[in-house]
Amino acid sequence: MASEVQALVADGDLAGAWTLDGAASSVGLASKSMWGLVKVKGVFSQVSGAAVISKSGDATGTITVAAASVGTGIKKRDDHLRSRDFFDAEKYPDISFSATSVTLSGESAVVSGTLTVRDQIKPVTITAAIAAHGADEISLDAVLPVNRADYGMSFNQLGMMSLDNTITIHAVFTRA
Repeated sequence: MASEVQALVADGDLAGAWTLDGAASSVGLASKSMWGLVKVKGVFSQVSGAAVISKSGDATGTITVAAASVGTGIKKRDDHLRSRDFFDAEKYPDISFSATSVTLSGESAVVSGTLTVRDQIKPVTITAAIAAHGADEISLDAVLPVNRADYGMSFNQLGMMSLDNTITIHAVFTRA
Protein backbone atom coordinates (compact mmCIF):
# COMPACT_ATOMS: atom_id res chain seq x y z
CA MET A 1 0.00 0.00 0.00
CA ALA A 2 1.36 3.43 -0.93
CA SER A 3 1.98 5.86 1.90
CA GLU A 4 0.97 9.50 2.02
CA VAL A 5 4.63 10.37 1.39
CA GLN A 6 4.75 8.16 -1.71
CA ALA A 7 1.56 9.79 -3.04
CA LEU A 8 2.96 13.30 -2.46
CA VAL A 9 6.25 12.33 -4.14
CA ALA A 10 4.43 10.81 -7.12
CA ASP A 11 2.39 14.00 -7.52
CA GLY A 12 5.55 16.13 -7.30
CA ASP A 13 4.10 17.94 -4.26
CA LEU A 14 7.26 17.45 -2.18
CA ALA A 15 9.70 18.69 -4.83
CA GLY A 16 11.93 21.51 -3.71
CA ALA A 17 14.29 22.60 -0.95
CA TRP A 18 13.75 21.65 2.70
CA THR A 19 15.32 22.88 5.93
CA LEU A 20 15.79 20.86 9.10
CA ASP A 21 13.83 22.36 11.99
CA GLY A 22 16.47 22.20 14.73
CA ALA A 23 13.99 23.03 17.49
CA ALA A 24 11.68 20.14 16.52
CA SER A 25 14.46 17.66 15.69
CA SER A 26 16.73 15.67 17.97
CA VAL A 27 19.81 13.49 17.74
CA GLY A 28 20.63 11.33 20.73
CA LEU A 29 23.19 8.74 21.66
CA ALA A 30 23.22 5.74 23.96
CA SER A 31 26.00 3.46 25.11
CA LYS A 32 26.73 1.08 27.94
CA SER A 33 29.37 1.69 30.57
CA MET A 34 30.54 0.02 33.76
CA TRP A 35 30.92 -3.32 31.94
CA GLY A 36 27.41 -3.09 30.50
CA LEU A 37 25.65 -2.36 33.79
CA VAL A 38 24.95 1.35 33.20
CA LYS A 39 23.24 2.80 30.14
CA VAL A 40 24.56 6.25 29.28
CA LYS A 41 22.27 8.53 27.25
CA GLY A 42 22.97 11.90 25.75
CA VAL A 43 21.62 14.39 23.27
CA PHE A 44 23.15 16.89 20.87
CA SER A 45 21.49 20.27 21.43
CA GLN A 46 22.63 21.85 18.14
CA VAL A 47 21.21 20.13 15.07
CA SER A 48 20.94 21.58 11.55
CA GLY A 49 20.43 20.33 8.03
CA ALA A 50 18.81 20.61 4.65
CA ALA A 51 17.40 18.40 1.92
CA VAL A 52 16.31 18.58 -1.69
CA ILE A 53 13.62 16.47 -3.31
CA SER A 54 13.52 16.43 -7.11
CA LYS A 55 10.33 16.33 -9.16
CA SER A 56 11.12 12.66 -9.91
CA GLY A 57 11.29 11.95 -6.16
CA ASP A 58 15.05 11.63 -5.74
CA ALA A 59 16.12 12.98 -2.36
CA THR A 60 19.44 14.05 -0.89
CA GLY A 61 20.23 15.85 2.32
CA THR A 62 22.48 16.46 5.29
CA ILE A 63 22.03 16.43 9.05
CA THR A 64 24.81 18.05 11.08
CA VAL A 65 25.29 18.15 14.83
CA ALA A 66 27.76 20.29 16.73
CA ALA A 67 30.02 17.80 18.56
CA ALA A 68 30.50 20.23 21.45
CA SER A 69 26.72 20.33 22.03
CA VAL A 70 26.65 16.79 23.44
CA GLY A 71 25.04 16.61 26.85
CA THR A 72 24.47 13.69 29.22
CA GLY A 73 23.61 15.67 32.32
CA ILE A 74 27.01 15.13 33.94
CA LYS A 75 29.49 17.95 33.23
CA LYS A 76 32.64 15.88 33.80
CA ARG A 77 31.42 13.17 31.41
CA ASP A 78 30.29 15.78 28.85
CA ASP A 79 33.71 17.46 28.96
CA HIS A 80 35.35 14.05 28.48
CA LEU A 81 33.12 13.29 25.47
CA ARG A 82 34.18 16.62 23.92
CA SER A 83 37.88 15.81 24.53
CA ARG A 84 40.44 14.11 22.26
CA ASP A 85 39.49 10.74 23.75
CA PHE A 86 36.13 10.92 22.01
CA PHE A 87 34.71 13.62 19.69
CA ASP A 88 37.71 16.00 19.85
CA ALA A 89 35.15 18.75 19.33
CA GLU A 90 37.73 21.53 19.15
CA LYS A 91 39.48 19.93 16.16
CA TYR A 92 36.38 18.31 14.62
CA PRO A 93 33.43 20.59 15.45
CA ASP A 94 30.81 18.81 13.31
CA ILE A 95 29.40 15.33 12.98
CA SER A 96 27.37 14.87 9.82
CA PHE A 97 25.25 12.41 7.93
CA SER A 98 24.88 13.01 4.19
CA ALA A 99 22.09 11.10 2.47
CA THR A 100 22.78 10.27 -1.16
CA SER A 101 19.84 7.96 -1.79
CA VAL A 102 16.36 7.59 -0.30
CA THR A 103 14.12 4.71 -1.36
CA LEU A 104 10.51 4.82 -0.15
CA SER A 105 8.63 1.68 0.84
CA GLY A 106 5.26 2.20 2.51
CA GLU A 107 5.72 4.13 5.75
CA SER A 108 9.50 3.71 5.73
CA ALA A 109 12.51 4.67 3.68
CA VAL A 110 15.91 3.12 3.16
CA VAL A 111 18.41 5.96 3.44
CA SER A 112 21.97 5.46 2.21
CA GLY A 113 24.81 7.88 2.60
CA THR A 114 27.89 8.63 4.66
CA LEU A 115 28.50 9.37 8.33
CA THR A 116 31.45 11.66 9.09
CA VAL A 117 32.91 11.72 12.59
CA ARG A 118 36.41 13.09 13.31
CA ASP A 119 37.05 13.31 9.54
CA GLN A 120 36.43 9.56 9.24
CA ILE A 121 33.85 8.99 6.49
CA LYS A 122 32.00 5.68 6.42
CA PRO A 123 29.10 4.49 4.27
CA VAL A 124 25.90 3.72 6.18
CA THR A 125 22.41 2.57 5.29
CA ILE A 126 19.52 2.96 7.71
CA THR A 127 15.81 2.31 7.62
CA ALA A 128 13.77 5.31 8.73
CA ALA A 129 10.10 5.66 9.54
CA ILE A 130 8.89 8.53 7.39
CA ALA A 131 5.74 10.62 7.60
CA ALA A 132 4.35 13.64 5.81
CA HIS A 133 2.46 16.21 7.82
CA GLY A 134 0.75 17.89 4.90
CA ALA A 135 2.90 19.01 1.99
CA ASP A 136 5.07 21.34 4.10
CA GLU A 137 6.57 19.06 6.76
CA ILE A 138 8.26 15.66 6.67
CA SER A 139 9.63 13.70 9.62
CA LEU A 140 12.07 10.82 9.71
CA ASP A 141 12.84 8.62 12.69
CA ALA A 142 15.77 6.22 12.64
CA VAL A 143 18.16 4.30 14.82
CA LEU A 144 21.77 3.99 13.69
CA PRO A 145 24.11 1.49 15.37
CA VAL A 146 27.70 2.79 15.40
CA ASN A 147 30.96 1.27 16.58
CA ARG A 148 32.91 4.32 17.75
CA ALA A 149 36.27 2.62 17.05
CA ASP A 150 35.40 2.88 13.34
CA TYR A 151 35.68 6.65 13.79
CA GLY A 152 38.92 6.75 15.77
CA MET A 153 37.33 6.74 19.23
CA SER A 154 38.72 3.65 20.91
CA PHE A 155 39.32 5.09 24.41
CA ASN A 156 38.12 2.46 26.88
CA GLN A 157 39.56 2.79 30.36
CA LEU A 158 39.73 -0.64 32.04
CA GLY A 159 37.48 -2.05 29.31
CA MET A 160 34.44 -0.51 31.06
CA MET A 161 32.77 1.06 28.02
CA SER A 162 31.13 -0.54 25.07
CA LEU A 163 32.43 0.50 21.67
CA ASP A 164 28.94 -0.10 20.30
CA ASN A 165 26.67 2.93 20.42
CA THR A 166 23.19 3.74 19.23
CA ILE A 167 22.35 7.04 17.57
CA THR A 168 18.67 8.00 17.49
CA ILE A 169 17.49 10.53 14.95
CA HIS A 170 14.22 12.43 14.87
CA ALA A 171 14.50 14.81 11.91
CA VAL A 172 11.74 17.26 11.01
CA PHE A 173 12.11 19.02 7.67
CA THR A 174 10.01 22.01 6.59
CA ARG A 175 9.82 23.88 3.30
CA ALA A 176 12.82 26.16 2.83
